[in-house]
Amino acid sequence: MYGTPRIRTIALSLALGAAFTVPASAQAAGASPGIKVGIVSIQDAIVATNEGKKEFDALQSKFNPKKAELETQNNEVENLKKQYDAQKDKLSPEAGASQVKTIETKQKVLQRNYEDAQTEFQQAEQEVVNRIGSKMLTVLEKYAKDNGYAVVLDVSNPQTPVLWFAESTNITKQLVDAYNASSGVAAPRSNAAPTTARPPASRPAAPATTPKKP
Repeated sequence: MYGTPRIRTIALSLALGAAFTVPASAQAAGASPGIKVGIVSIQDAIVATNEGKKEFDALQSKFNPKKAELETQNNEVENLKKQYDAQKDKLSPEAGASQVKTIETKQKVLQRNYEDAQTEFQQAEQEVVNRIGSKMLTVLEKYAKDNGYAVVLDVSNPQTPVLWFAESTNITKQLVDAYNASSGVAAPRSNAAPTTARPPASRPAAPATTPKKP
């Protein structure tokens, strides 16, 4: 909604690293044929679960009124700026200064409201990610053990040193399916089952730029 923030999975990735570490022999010799390695994008998986879709859709619905309010405020500032630009050559210094002050005041209020909404949204988003991510780690650990994986790497973490992987090692969809089966949450009616991350909502128009005083 407020920007397109990458879902932060640093803590999640650290937990993954603790749960699935490469055995010393594998670290020394490289990836041996006896080591089964899986690749997963936790970020995509969280958003693609039935629970994730419902949670992020609910989050978007919750913040849509605030988004509309910010866009209305931004449009008001933009219109005042256009009016000022069209009239500034005909205005007296006093009238021009008064209009600029009005725009500056509304701009500051808009900026403050925008930043507050951004912070509130990101906190709510992170709470959802942490809650689902915590449960997903439990599902991932069981899936990995049941299917003989010694190592699972999270490629949604930019710190993961994975430059290439065979698609056959990507278990993101399998993890989503396992999570859905474990959670018992039904798929939303409106969304099928995309497995790529999407931002929960779109960014409102950027706050207008305050014109310079005459």
